[in-house]
Amino acid sequence: MLVFAATAQAGTGPEKISERARAIQARAINLDTHLDTPALFSQPGWKITDRHSFQGDGSQIDYPRMLEGGLDGGFWVIFTGQGERDAAGNLKARDAGLVRLSEIREMVAANPDKFELATTADDAARIKAAGKKSVYISMENAYPLEHDPSLLGFYYKQGLRMLSLAHISHNDFADSAGMGVAPAGEHGGLSDKGKAMIAEANRLGIILDQSHASNAVFDQMLELSRAPIILSHSGAYDVFAHSRNIDDKRIRALAKKGGVIQVNSLGGYLIDTGATPEYRAERRKVYESFGDRHDLSDAEREQVKARMAELDAKYHIRKADFDDYMRHLLHIIKVAGWEHVGLGADWDGGGGVDGYEDITALPKVVQALLDAGYDERQIGGILGGNTVRLIRDVQALADPAAVKAALE
Repeated sequence: MLVFAATAQAGTGPEKISERARAIQARAINLDTHLDTPALFSQPGWKITDRHSFQGDGSQIDYPRMLEGGLDGGFWVIFTGQGERDAAGNLKARDAGLVRLSEIREMVAANPDKFELATTADDAARIKAAGKKSVYISMENAYPLEHDPSLLGFYYKQGLRMLSLAHISHNDFADSAGMGVAPAGEHGGLSDKGKAMIAEANRLGIILDQSHASNAVFDQMLELSRAPIILSHSGAYDVFAHSRNIDDKRIRALAKKGGVIQVNSLGGYLIDTGATPEYRAERRKVYESFGDRHDLSDAEREQVKARMAELDAKYHIRKADFDDYMRHLLHIIKVAGWEHVGLGADWDGGGGVDGYEDITALPKVVQALLDAGYDERQIGGILGGNTVRLIRDVQALADPAAVKAALE
């Protein structure tokens, strides 16, 4: 179920986009590494080719808005929420992952003039030159692989090129960072199963994504992986101390090994919104009262908005804005170096702040970086060039025999 941000206030970013900023963006490859939009593909009546609005249905990505915002594509996510870790739960997760994979591939197949599956670093520029949008595939939470880890080879053959091990709860592969204060670990970071998954991802040239996993997982993943890693949608812990964010020391270690951190725009990770456990529990009740459905009628959607606004007022919830987002982005660029930073806003997965509600606002980031003194080469790297470089670096370290066997 999608919810809605408050009306934009102060701190919502540049009011005008200069011709220079637009030209820089047009020449760059613009990739976002965490697009949760596939969760909408099965929603009745929702089509990627229709223009939707954040105010209307809460969605943040579609083809018309990608054109308007200048997004050339990115990593489209196979997300599976963590459930029971027994045989039945693992089978259910296996099937859910395969269904979502099919939905992404079917979207591409249904729109060959607009989208194209991307699997290599060179695909991004080639697909942009052809006037289409690139669809790289990632998996958020390796839960669908718990039943049979060897399925990673099948996913690779179908286009998977990025893998994160955990989400907001621990699983059989790794410990989670939780949702605010890091929970006690179960494995001390990675389990043996998780370490084996890292080795297999390296063999295939699949990018390893540390976002949502614990600091111990970060340290171990960075040590064990032969290839540089990514944080596909994370923020700066030294700006806001949230367990989902990463501290400066680790950001520097990531950069030293050639990795990239993509900056998240989920408000609760950017500032202290004042959201308490009681507030979250009441929000959950609102969702449950509508059956946790995505296919809400217009009237039901208005009811949800009204009830959420009441809860926000009751608990004095603060809203993050564009300036809060840029505070994280600029801090991370300073710490990591521009060559190791990108964008992973978590669109359609909770991301978006006042002034940066959907992908049409992407030019604001370009203008803000230009205003901060960054040049075209640096901005181009942040918009997508650094991600392309990472894809190339990871795939260059793959085992050619393993790749060939997976593709046969």
